Amino acid sequence: MLVRQGEHRGVSADRSLAWSLAGIAGAVNAAGFYAAGLYSSHMTGTVSTMADHLALGEMGAFGMALAIVATFIAGAMVSAMLINAGQRRGLSAIYAYSVCLEALLLAGLGAADVWLHELRGAALVMGLSFLMGLQNAIVTRISNARVRTTHVTGMITDIGIELGNLIDDLYHRNGRDRVQVTLDKLKTHLPTVGSFFLGGVLGVLGYSAWGAMLFVTLAAILAGFAAPVILAEWRTAE
Repeated sequence: MLVRQGEHRGVSADRSLAWSLAGIAGAVNAAGFYAAGLYSSHMTGTVSTMADHLALGEMGAFGMALAIVATFIAGAMVSAMLINAGQRRGLSAIYAYSVCLEALLLAGLGAADVWLHELRGAALVMGLSFLMGLQNAIVTRISNARVRTTHVTGMITDIGIELGNLIDDLYHRNGRDRVQVTLDKLKTHLPTVGSFFLGGVLGVLGYSAWGAMLFVTLAAILAGFAAPVILAEWRTAE
């Protein structure tokens, strides 16, 4: 799931990655909104909010929205730099290392939220936004942008496009192969959106019950995805 990149990856690997990490992203995003009233990965809405606050002269709120966008960009930037550095060094598990970094930072953010209650709010959302940028860049790079985990607008757009293609292909009888390609894409995108939604539901329920320990739990799940790949590379290097 976290080893092969681009065209060397199969559909099943992309689906496993997308469905798993979309669930994590949905939980993080919804829990962050529940805790602080702000989304950590909804960049379309955040940029629109920036424009609204700037037009109304609400500079404090504008600055907050700008900071969320900036931290998301910073997370994606750090992800790209880390992956590039790992590839130059021939690390086959570089994507697993990147997910492990996300897990460590998410656990740290959760621990800080447990002990520093004043963190709830702007700082919490900016930290989560950084992690969502990091994760989305990881998935985009490893899949050659075939799947995303936090960009729900794009995924829903893809679903609409493929449904249109499916209706057109069936109506014009364009052949079973073309229909199957479209169905395969829908089988990827629909469950990914569903995973994000389900993760959001569980994220709110989890945060309302356990507080920031939810983030520590999600971090452990991420580490569980990454650890086998990292250990396999270490064994190979021995």
